[in-house]
Amino acid sequence: MMNFVRRIPVFLTVAVLASAYAGAGWDYEVHYSGPKTRTTDTAWHTDILPGYESRYVDQGESFDGPCRSTIIRKLCAGGSRRAYLYIHGFNDYFFQSEMGERFVDSGFNFYAVDLRRYGRSLEPWQYPFNVRDQKEYFADIDSALSQIRRDGNSDITLSGHSTGGLTVALFVAEKGARCGVNRVVTDSPFLEWNFSRFMRGVAIPLAGFAGKIFPEAKIRQAHCDGYAYSLLKDHHGEWTYDTVWKMVYSPPVTLGWVHSIDRAHDLLMKKAGHITVPVLVMHSSRKVDGCSWTPAFQLGDAVLDPAEIQKRGKKLGRDPQVSTIDDGLHDLILSSPSVREGAYDTIFGFIRRSCVLW
Repeated sequence: MMNFVRRIPVFLTVAVLASAYAGAGWDYEVHYSGPKTRTTDTAWHTDILPGYESRYVDQGESFDGPCRSTIIRKLCAGGSRRAYLYIHGFNDYFFQSEMGERFVDSGFNFYAVDLRRYGRSLEPWQYPFNVRDQKEYFADIDSALSQIRRDGNSDITLSGHSTGGLTVALFVAEKGARCGVNRVVTDSPFLEWNFSRFMRGVAIPLAGFAGKIFPEAKIRQAHCDGYAYSLLKDHHGEWTYDTVWKMVYSPPVTLGWVHSIDRAHDLLMKKAGHITVPVLVMHSSRKVDGCSWTPAFQLGDAVLDPAEIQKRGKKLGRDPQVSTIDDGLHDLILSSPSVREGAYDTIFGFIRRSCVLW
């Protein structure tokens, strides 16, 4: 009991900081009282995206019950032994069919994963995007890699955007020479919090500490629409996607999620030297501040700080390629056509330098 009493000031500090920082925010609740059943339908089926197919993977039991991941693929008509595997970010799922078509047209079999509790994989009893350890996603990635090898691919590029970029970098750092891929591509990887030094050094570690004990406690996020409006065709962007799976306003995050990200940051920096494959780190040329949409949101990263991505990205592996994409959005592949063309040129040039099957 005394230990808990001593910790009360810590929890009060976290609560005060969270309330002060989170702004207006909004709530999200899961209302489900039915049975929690494991996924048994794991056969390939026609995907929601025309020209793609997908299948569920039963990932067993997790802290909130049965969970699954989803593999999405589009194969080259003429056959190929090169594969590109894409892992999405936070509040996201794979919807950008143009991306897969671009790789298929360039001679790659294209694969993507909707991670557990995201998009196609979300079950009605699950709180979206929730995780207590980024390593939970390793099983989702390994399942996709196994499928890729069964399909006859021998040269594999593993890629990730934002939190997906953090996850794939941690994946190859933890596994070292056993990672099973030939290279890693990251698009604005979430390598550091986009907060003030005080928030990064004091508030976030406190919230992470609380997350080990109260993982389901939630912190409301600010009611910001700037980034979503820069993407959506109905506003200022050119993309159409399911806003139930990729929400305009991000839902509250759990303290367990905060702990998971903060711990992943620390682990990655400690083990970055264990990465044995080539790494590409791409980021925008500028940071965009603000909450409501302005034209500046079309010309920079409104989610993370490119300077922090660059600083930490230089530590990934033995000789990482860190590339600036001028005027890129947070998701560089969703930027304006000329900008994303530069991102694709950077990716294909990076792969070409290390791919014996090119």
